[in-house]
Amino acid sequence: MSQPHVIRTPDQRLRIFVSSTLQELAAERRAARTAIERLHLAPVMFELGARPHPPRELYRSYLQQSDVFLGLYWERYGWVAPDEQVSGLEDEYNLCPDDVPRLLYVKVSDHRDERLTGLLNRIREDDRAAYKYFETSKELARLVEADLAILLAERFDQSRPLFLDEVDSARATIGRSGPDPAVADPVRLPAPLTGLVGRERDIAAIHGMLAAGTRFVTLVGPGGIGKSRLAIAAARSAAPDFEDGSVFVDLSAVHDPERVPSRIAQSLGVRDTGDAPIMENLATALRERSILLVLDNFEQVVEAAPALTTLLAEAPELAILVTSRVLLRISGEQSYDVEPLADEQAVDLFVQRAHAVKPDFEITPDNEDAVERVCEALDGVPLAIELAAARVRVLSPAELLDRLDRRLSVLVGGPRDLPARQQTIRRTIEWSTQLLDSDQRKLLARLGVFEGGFTLEAAEFVGAASAERHGGDTDDDIPDDSTSPTDPDVLENLAALVDSSLVGQHDSDDRPRFSMQAIVREYAREQLARSGEQPATRDAHARYFLALGDDAEDDLRGAGQRRWMQRLGDERDNLRAAERFLLDGRDWDRAARLAFSLYLYWWVTGLLGEVRTWMEEALASGDELDPHTRAIALYFSRTIMFWKDPDGSVAADLAESIELFRRTGDSNGEGLASISLALALLAGTPPDTARARRVMEAALALYRSTGSVWGESMALVLLGRVALREGDLAEAQDHFTTSLALTNRSGDRVGQRIASYHLGWTELMLGDVAAARSDFALSVTISAAVGHPEGIAYGLEGMVAVAALLHDDERAGELAGAAQALRERSGLHNGPTFTFHRRYLDDLLQGPHGDLVAAAIADGRELTVEQAVAEALAEGRGEGADADGGREDGPGES
Repeated sequence: MSQPHVIRTPDQRLRIFVSSTLQELAAERRAARTAIERLHLAPVMFELGARPHPPRELYRSYLQQSDVFLGLYWERYGWVAPDEQVSGLEDEYNLCPDDVPRLLYVKVSDHRDERLTGLLNRIREDDRAAYKYFETSKELARLVEADLAILLAERFDQSRPLFLDEVDSARATIGRSGPDPAVADPVRLPAPLTGLVGRERDIAAIHGMLAAGTRFVTLVGPGGIGKSRLAIAAARSAAPDFEDGSVFVDLSAVHDPERVPSRIAQSLGVRDTGDAPIMENLATALRERSILLVLDNFEQVVEAAPALTTLLAEAPELAILVTSRVLLRISGEQSYDVEPLADEQAVDLFVQRAHAVKPDFEITPDNEDAVERVCEALDGVPLAIELAAARVRVLSPAELLDRLDRRLSVLVGGPRDLPARQQTIRRTIEWSTQLLDSDQRKLLARLGVFEGGFTLEAAEFVGAASAERHGGDTDDDIPDDSTSPTDPDVLENLAALVDSSLVGQHDSDDRPRFSMQAIVREYAREQLARSGEQPATRDAHARYFLALGDDAEDDLRGAGQRRWMQRLGDERDNLRAAERFLLDGRDWDRAARLAFSLYLYWWVTGLLGEVRTWMEEALASGDELDPHTRAIALYFSRTIMFWKDPDGSVAADLAESIELFRRTGDSNGEGLASISLALALLAGTPPDTARARRVMEAALALYRSTGSVWGESMALVLLGRVALREGDLAEAQDHFTTSLALTNRSGDRVGQRIASYHLGWTELMLGDVAAARSDFALSVTISAAVGHPEGIAYGLEGMVAVAALLHDDERAGELAGAAQALRERSGLHNGPTFTFHRRYLDDLLQGPHGDLVAAAIADGRELTVEQAVAEALAEGRGEGADADGGREDGPGES
């Protein structure tokens, strides 16, 4: 076969081949092109090509010359040319060289061509491709910039092997099919696995209310009526009206009204650092944002409603869409009643859901009347219809109707004072469980202890629990990956619950996950409480997640960091539930153990403030705490306050924590508390550098004696900071370089980020601007890959100093504005340690181009996190300029 004729692309920069159908995705192609060009890369697109050449020859040649394959897909499969078996769209994917990274973006739709669905199913199984969903062209632009920014890093400073190692790790992150829950970006609207039926008028009405200026809408209706799905669809319709789009906040796992602000903050990527009230951080984060919040399942935390009024008052461009079984009854609220489906729509839903379990099911003259009467008996309630439709695999519609008629007339699945439709859904759940055997019903009840979903392994462990089997608390009861006590029937019973639509299944990374709708989980918990097994089952749940924390502890400090951050992010609500169970039972020892094993996770994901409240609860209990438990509680309650220590009490408590860790033989705890004590001593007025050095030299010796590479690298960073305070730049550089080498070898990306950031400032002070820029770029790249907004902000601020010294005033201002906005939107704007780069920025603002810099700061505040990262990694106009980087002070990162 002859080689295709070489057709040169417009320039020789990094080339991004864009594959998609043309007309239906015209706006998205423009958005992708803009994103590519913003990174100073070359888009390779059919419409920009050489027209005299046949289409297939053109895209074959372009593919051979491209560095990245970027695929956009929506509803159409595309035209299949005569004598061809596949469309050009699929052919382009097939012809993409194996060594070219594939970034694929799929626009959410309920109406896709069958052949395109087949292509996307094949792509899902291709481990060479990233696979992400998007809803608007604006969101697509953000995704493209974010992913290409990390690949762009490969072209930057290739002489540094450790940098290329991180790019490989970052590329692995891109290769996942969805966002890491630890990432600070907002939780956008979920993409339901099935289509929404019969709600077009509702969607239009709710969108109309929001478009008319209504800022607070509550969708009211009984459980199972479809409020959540309707809210998501309405928010998707309204999202283009809000500059920052729509964000979904799932409150189903929140039972304490005081935790609502924290859950909203989590969904927005706002960190609960514990050094300021979370409502203050939220107000700051939302003040300048045009955004629609969807708060789902608010009825169980209705006492938190006044907090919503506060947020609306603080953020003039914020709108809130709430789903609840009851009205919130606060000022500004406008309600929208979610009604049952009309007869025809109810039948359509029944048929769609029946197809999922029996693909050949169709409405016929023989079954039409039975189907209609089933839907009528279920009052048109969507969840009830779905539960009934799941049974058509074994029951005909007539048999289904007969059983429903008999069961629904006698079942009283819940309080008699519930609204009629609420009783309907509960009775339908009860009817569904009556069709299960006793073991399956027992498993359903036990699964009610989970929050936010669960894995098969967790279901096997907790599902096998009973008062007789797991009454104690011994090490033998603790599960691990190889010895989890399991019931051989759990898997079979769980499959039956999935088949009955009582439990849903979806994939997260490489692990299947399961979940229950809120009202089904509520029913399951009622049954568990009645059974008498609730204490034993909740204890089994806590023991499973204690063991998970133990398994994660060491890997979080090394090469398993990304995998565990992803997995723990999936289990965040379960970890909270386990901790709450232990605290409520005054089981302070196990509560402290769960908190401490996951220290690195809580820190990176911005949840130390919440952990602090847990441990303060133990300290305030009045109980005599085990020395190790007290050491942990003191550590968490004081470590985030190291820079607020006017009377020395924080340092004193940390010193006590160190001593308690030492007495109980916990070298890791002793080292961690030593790091916090050293930070407190360095932040004092004046800094006590001599004592800080003694503390960290002892910690370094301890970590080396125990073989803790992670601890050694962190101790070296703190000793480097001491050296900076003392003015010894050479010693600081040596410590930071050694720390970076250790973290690079161990695969600790958080440690790499910290060491590279500190090394960057040291090299800047030594006058090596190019080396400093390389280190700051590494810090930014790692932080973006790990999902650590604090690290991104620090890296951007380092780049501000670099740009200032290279006389790129506008770039310095833009990056400073982006860092400032990121801190505000992530809840990281407090504390005097955040201002080291200000001296460089202040010099520019007071200089001859101050107005230009001020305008650039304002522009930078409008950048998304992805755009800011891309701007930081792209080459600036002043690259290569000579500059004096000498400064007498050191960095202030906590």
